[in-house]
Amino acid sequence: MLINALHAKTGGGVTHLRAVLPYLAKDPRLEIHIVMHQSQLLRFEPLDEGIHPHLVSFRESYFRTLWWEQVRLPLMAWRLGARVTFSPANFGPIFAPRPVIMLRNALAVGRRDWRPRRWVYWSVLTLMTMASLLRARRAIAVSDYARRALSFGLARQRIAVVPHGVDPAYSPPPAGAARGDFLLAVGDIYVQKNYLMLIEALVIARQTHPDLTLKIAGANVGDEYPGQVSDAIKRHGLGDAIELLGSVDRDRLVALYRDCALLVFPSTAETFGHPLVEAMASGTPIASSNQAAMPEILGDAGIYFDPLDPRDMAAAIGKIINDRELAARLGIAARERAKRYSWEKAARDTADILVAAGS
Repeated sequence: MLINALHAKTGGGVTHLRAVLPYLAKDPRLEIHIVMHQSQLLRFEPLDEGIHPHLVSFRESYFRTLWWEQVRLPLMAWRLGARVTFSPANFGPIFAPRPVIMLRNALAVGRRDWRPRRWVYWSVLTLMTMASLLRARRAIAVSDYARRALSFGLARQRIAVVPHGVDPAYSPPPAGAARGDFLLAVGDIYVQKNYLMLIEALVIARQTHPDLTLKIAGANVGDEYPGQVSDAIKRHGLGDAIELLGSVDRDRLVALYRDCALLVFPSTAETFGHPLVEAMASGTPIASSNQAAMPEILGDAGIYFDPLDPRDMAAAIGKIINDRELAARLGIAARERAKRYSWEKAARDTADILVAAGS
């Protein structure tokens, strides 16, 4: 099997591959080769024994990666004798042997982005997703929402839902430990994460809770949207109330989930939402957007709001910080629901699908 990791550069794509690779490497049915750009290797080291890396080097850009993936990668797969080519992204090399793709990148945000370069990007992504889905032997969706939203009505019988898991490191704080009083948001800073609306909600919430603060853990993606976020913080005079932490490692993220008053998840377009299950496993109360896959993943273990209505978002935040009993109940419900999500099970189900596709 050849794993096409060229698109696993940030966020959930890296989280997923790092989590399932150790389990896949132990499966005696699989001989694993993985192709990635040499700049990606540090994100995945150390690779488990039995995984054969193939590092490629070209000047990175979206369309150069696309060309390499569609032209050079199939030749590599055929040369290696791969029975299956697995692309854990919406699309992969169309002419590679027995392609399997993973439907995990939300396309809905592209319908609201009319900047010329971004419109081209989202249009190509949509077309490649459709073409790859038509060609794929099997497809994996990370949620039922992803299966419905990204199937285009095509070949649904070949799409299996395999939810992602959660790292065991995410666990509740010690019994009796007091939580902090800050809000936490987790996710890289780009448009569908909806941080501008979260800032507006914080302004409203601080009218009744003037000491309320927010920490955002996530790397800047591009320049335009992170710049808008920084401008909004300055415009509202929130420089002392909002802390942009940038990308944080797992240990610090574990501590943040345990210490915060609640996680606020304002995203408008998610097919899964790793911060949700990480916070759930940590027993963290959650106020979440009611759109996309969030209700499917979180269930009744959170308080929901309209992510396009800052007053509704502020009201959801207020419900939790004003009611300690509610916060405690939400934390208990979140921990229980988190038991549904296991990387070991996700890897086992993925391996079964890959083996079936290769037979």
